[in-house]
Amino acid sequence: MFKTIAPLSSIIALRFFGLFIVLPVISVYALSLPGSNSTLVGIVIGGYALTQMIFQIPFGIMSDKLGRKGTIILGLLLFAIGSIVCAVSNDILLLLLGRFLQGAGAIGAVVTAMISDLVQEEKRPKAMALMGGMIAGSFALAMIIGPTMGAALGIHSLFWLTAALALISIFVLIKLVPNPPKIQHSYDTKTNLIPILLNSNLIKMNITNFLQKGFMTFAFMIIPIVLTKTYGWELADLYKVYLPSMIAGVLAMAPAAILAEKKGKFKEVLIVGIIFFAISYYMIGSTTSTLGFISGVVIFFIGFNMHEPIMQSLATKYAKVHQRGAVLGTFNSFGYLGTFIGGVVGGIYLDKVGLDQIANVIVIISILWALLIVTLPNPTKMKIAYISCNDASSDNLDRLNYSTSNIDEWYINETENLIIVKYNENLTSEDNIKELIK
Repeated sequence: MFKTIAPLSSIIALRFFGLFIVLPVISVYALSLPGSNSTLVGIVIGGYALTQMIFQIPFGIMSDKLGRKGTIILGLLLFAIGSIVCAVSNDILLLLLGRFLQGAGAIGAVVTAMISDLVQEEKRPKAMALMGGMIAGSFALAMIIGPTMGAALGIHSLFWLTAALALISIFVLIKLVPNPPKIQHSYDTKTNLIPILLNSNLIKMNITNFLQKGFMTFAFMIIPIVLTKTYGWELADLYKVYLPSMIAGVLAMAPAAILAEKKGKFKEVLIVGIIFFAISYYMIGSTTSTLGFISGVVIFFIGFNMHEPIMQSLATKYAKVHQRGAVLGTFNSFGYLGTFIGGVVGGIYLDKVGLDQIANVIVIISILWALLIVTLPNPTKMKIAYISCNDASSDNLDRLNYSTSNIDEWYINETENLIIVKYNENLTSEDNIKELIK
């Protein structure tokens, strides 16, 4: 599994690294450009997320219909072009254009869907954890490299590095990532967004991604501004708060992933993470000391990193295999909408109402969010049967369609000549399924 998933995970990790590396410093940098104000700075921070939101669903559907690899290459090229525009920008509007182009390469959901295609379902939690770990690692490196490299070589160098990493990712995709298997489904596979948008569990997951990413973007807007403007820190010193925050966050990831994936406590992990969000923003908004502010930042990253390893995996558990691209596209669109809103609303209201009042509103929203997640059911644990097509009669496969209380879904992996059946082990067994279709 590692040999298959590591190259794909590295692609998404490198792409996120390119986005993360500017986050610790971009608000201070953008504020120094001609024509800048706090509202435009907020749009620069969250601007890439607006085009991510717009293109996530089309990219997801495109990948379902036309193939994952070509879609990913197109997205990486757009991301590289946007990074180059950011690198050569000398005013706030050109920087904003580059950020929009960066976001247009909306491949996050496509990469996740491709991982789901390549990995057996019972191994998927490990694959998602590997991807989440590599993203978290890129996040931690970016928090250190961004402020130090930006201070030494200029912020433009960070965008040039991002463009180079996008092109390297295309090479990795072509040379090291296998093609996903050809799947034949047992039902109509026309992508219909209405059931996806109306699925109550997916609605709760979409809201969760929206709020989580919105609070994250606002945090990255205020952290460098407060530390440099209020507490007199230098740009090169910002890693001193980001590094301990990321260490604490990474240490929280493993127990959160184990509780969720192994013990089935997805809902409980989400709620604990939300509680950390509420506590962190209460401290950030009410403290008058550097130590109190840094403590709030550390607590925020613990909550954020508890969510990250399980969010994508949990969303796919409420979707059928042919819906993964569209479901993850929708899910990530809500996340990027949250990123955009978090940056823009934060930029508009930070000067007008102050950090303390915004933080209080976030605490109230977090309490309501936690109450919503209480109503989210943990997904039923299913088993997977892998049956050779040679051991089944094609005339009897339709019988699987009439066992909907026992069987969640089934499909044929034509590449490996397998019939794959996801079933409730409390209601039936693999032997019963084999007998049904032999």
